[in-house]
Amino acid sequence: MNILFYILSAVLGAVVALGTYIFVRKILLKGQKDEIIKKAELEAESIKKEKIFQAKEKFLQLKSEHEHYINEKNKQISETESRLKQKENSLNQQNSELGRKHKEADAIRQNLKAQVEIATKKTEEYEALRKEAIKQIEDIAGLTAAEAKNQLMESMKAEARTQAQSYINDVMDEARLTASKEAKRIVINTIQRTASETAIENAVTVFHIESDEIKGRIIGREGRNIRALEAATGVEIVVDDTPEAILLSAFDPVRREVARLALHQLVIDGRIHPARIEEVVAKVQKQLEDEIMETGKRTCIDLGIHGMHIELVKLIGRMKYRSSYGQNLLQHAREVANICATMASELGLNPKSAKRAGLLHDVGRVSDEDPERPHAILGMKLAEKYKEKPEVCNAIGSHHEEVEMTSIISPLVLVGDAISGARPGARREVIESYIKRLKDMEDIAKSYNGVTKTYAIQAGRELRVIVGADQVTDQDAESLSTEIAKKIQEEMVYPGQVKITVIRETRSVAFAK
Repeated sequence: MNILFYILSAVLGAVVALGTYIFVRKILLKGQKDEIIKKAELEAESIKKEKIFQAKEKFLQLKSEHEHYINEKNKQISETESRLKQKENSLNQQNSELGRKHKEADAIRQNLKAQVEIATKKTEEYEALRKEAIKQIEDIAGLTAAEAKNQLMESMKAEARTQAQSYINDVMDEARLTASKEAKRIVINTIQRTASETAIENAVTVFHIESDEIKGRIIGREGRNIRALEAATGVEIVVDDTPEAILLSAFDPVRREVARLALHQLVIDGRIHPARIEEVVAKVQKQLEDEIMETGKRTCIDLGIHGMHIELVKLIGRMKYRSSYGQNLLQHAREVANICATMASELGLNPKSAKRAGLLHDVGRVSDEDPERPHAILGMKLAEKYKEKPEVCNAIGSHHEEVEMTSIISPLVLVGDAISGARPGARREVIESYIKRLKDMEDIAKSYNGVTKTYAIQAGRELRVIVGADQVTDQDAESLSTEIAKKIQEEMVYPGQVKITVIRETRSVAFAK
């Protein structure tokens, strides 16, 4: 029994302890729950306050931005209204001004109308008085009005002619004094800086050979080789009794050069027959074309000219094998380019454009297009075709005054061309054309009244004109020289310039015995 009591007491104590534990745990868990809930409520309240604060800040920001936007719009509206008011006021002022001017115009119109009526009446009165006065003067003088008018006009013409000639002389003297020194300085400086040697060419090239044996091989059996060479090159080959020489005759220097180089290669190779001739000529032509292109490129590089079309470069290279009045065309073009660049620098113009125009001014001479057209016009068309600047094209076309000068560098090209062709040793003429030019110059001067004798001196650079003292006055002599110079300039082609000197003198001879 005691054991059972103890067991029951132990079980009961365990149950009581377990119940107590459970009770105490419930109480503890309830306290933790309340604490967690309270803590969560506090955090929720904090988050709520923070969110409310952020919302207020956002609201205030949006409100501020809205107010700023509204203020800007109001400001713009105010400015627009102000401008409209100003325009309205201005228009009102203009309207009032126009009204006032309209009234003034009406008043002026009425005034002018009245003045016109008065002037008409006075004109009628003046005409009547003038007719009466003319009648009285005619009665007194014994001359009609037409006769008196003619006498007065003749007298005034003579006086005006004398005064005009005197004025022209004064202006020309002043121009000479002011311009001659500077012009001479520029031209002389240009010539000194660009002076170079000249190359003289003709229509015949001499090909030297070592012996007559080689001459016979060049001719070939029954002349086959020489005929094949002439057909391939277009050059006439003259074989005569001249020792160790063969003449290559053609007006085209390129063809002569092809023939010369082909002959040179054939003689060195030793194989001379028609098939070989055709092969060598074709090869030499290709080499010469490459050389022409290289010459054009080298010329442009030497002169500092860039961006030129390849076809113009090729034409520049062809200038090496052309001549004008015995002057090598490429050397002449280089001289003109340097002269134009120097003068442009002295005058404060663009030297690059002037140099470009000077180099291309005779490019029409080497073109095969439209040979009947003047070379200056043809050169201008080629420059326009290959996109050169308008000022360069005009300078090319006007360097012989065949088109109007519109570019400021055009006179430079004209002067540079004249300087290059006029220097001693630059050009040579056929004696027949030289004599004809002198005779034409003298004939032009003889065509004027009062001219007794004419003399072309200094290789046609000066023309002496002797006039009769009883037929030509001093004033007429001065105007005569200008007229002769103008006519020679318009009708003749000549290198450099021609000085016209009119001589008028009176000689009285007596003998003392």
